[in-house]
Amino acid sequence: MDYYVGLDVSLRTVAVCVIDTDGRLVFERSVACEIEDILHCLRDLPKSVMQIGFEAGAMSQHLFFGLRGAGFDVVYMEARQVNAALSAMRNKTDKTDARGIAQVLRSGWYSPVYNKSREAHALRALLSSRKAVQKKCIDLANEVRGLFRIFGLRLPSRVDQGSFDERVRPLIEADDDLSHALLPLLDARAVLYRTYRELDRRVKQAASNDETCLRFMAIPGVGPIAALTFRAAVDDPSRFTSSRTVAAHFGLTPRRYQSGEMDNPGRISKAGDPDVRATLYSAANAMMMRSVASSKIKSWGLRLMRRKGRRRAVVAVARKLAVIMHRMWADGTEFRHEPLKGGHMI
Repeated sequence: MDYYVGLDVSLRTVAVCVIDTDGRLVFERSVACEIEDILHCLRDLPKSVMQIGFEAGAMSQHLFFGLRGAGFDVVYMEARQVNAALSAMRNKTDKTDARGIAQVLRSGWYSPVYNKSREAHALRALLSSRKAVQKKCIDLANEVRGLFRIFGLRLPSRVDQGSFDERVRPLIEADDDLSHALLPLLDARAVLYRTYRELDRRVKQAASNDETCLRFMAIPGVGPIAALTFRAAVDDPSRFTSSRTVAAHFGLTPRRYQSGEMDNPGRISKAGDPDVRATLYSAANAMMMRSVASSKIKSWGLRLMRRKGRRRAVVAVARKLAVIMHRMWADGTEFRHEPLKGGHMI
């Protein structure tokens, strides 16, 4: 007899529910969110006829590799599908969620989620750290701007982040009240900005040492941030059977609602990683608005912009970039700025 184990994972505890092939409850309990505690809970069930499933989440990656290393058949389930199934249940508790996940696992109505490598997660952590520190620097600079206005001081609308300290510090030191209140804030921002510069250097170094990222950066508008973000998000190009599905995976294709005589294509779905979508949009915008290098995709985007407007054209170019970057990675090819014979382009 086969057994299906549903885990509802939270920060500190895990609700465990075990059912058999016919859907009958074997047992359920709550244990600490630790590999050893879950293994101890399942010690009396044979591994060879057991399948464990849980939703994708922050703690799921750690549990997946830990349980897989212990010899279990583990399924990483797509959270949106599981949430849609659980929404039909009358009461929502950790206990009922675990039972619902076990039933979804038994029925097979789920999509398995790809588990990224540790290297990909390390790159994502580096990019997230850089972005977090950058946002804090901008927040502190905006706070100084706002406090300046109370005293009748107005900074230029655009001040480079690198020169912000030398522009602002003389104004603060000239007033005792401002010095008492704002110098510690400015010192904290200076420390954060040095940290941001170091993280930015590490990101650029990681991109320059990666052969795939170097090929991506040959595309006009694609810099180290966009290349490394796409590299970490995809991780393995072979997990996509077609390059066209990459753009849909990151939410760059339109939604569609079709029922009977109604067929309503909407805006882009915005599914998947928002950071990847944002960096692809920025790269497409840089290609069309700032890059001087010509390419077939840029010419196509500019023609589309005249008909559909700037925002739609940039989204369309971002979608094309996702397809092109994946195909370059999968085939090991280089980006060519000029069309090849026959009008095709790599």
